[in-house]
Amino acid sequence: MREWFVLASEGAVLLIDSIAMAVIVLATLQACGACLRALGHPPSGHERRAIWLRYARWLVAGLTFQLAADIIETSTTDGWDAIARMAAVAAIRTALNWFLDRDLSDVRERDLA
Repeated sequence: MREWFVLASEGAVLLIDSIAMAVIVLATLQACGACLRALGHPPSGHERRAIWLRYARWLVAGLTFQLAADIIETSTTDGWDAIARMAAVAAIRTALNWFLDRDLSDVRERDLA
């Protein structure tokens, strides 16, 4: 039973990490494209902010997927070294996610004011 659980969780981690990577790569390509288009005509501050806000939202989504994969991976990991390494990675991803989300909220509040 444990072998099946480990095998299923490894597949889930691979799938979720793949989704996270696709989200982050596509968002990065979209942001790069928007920046290249902006070289032709300098965008206003609002347009520039919109580019980075859209990118930040997608990064938050990608980090959230990665954190989900870390949680699943931790449930099947044996050994304290591996758990400590994954906990450190999860803490860093959570902190990045929190700061990005806070920045998004700050910008939204400024735009509404």
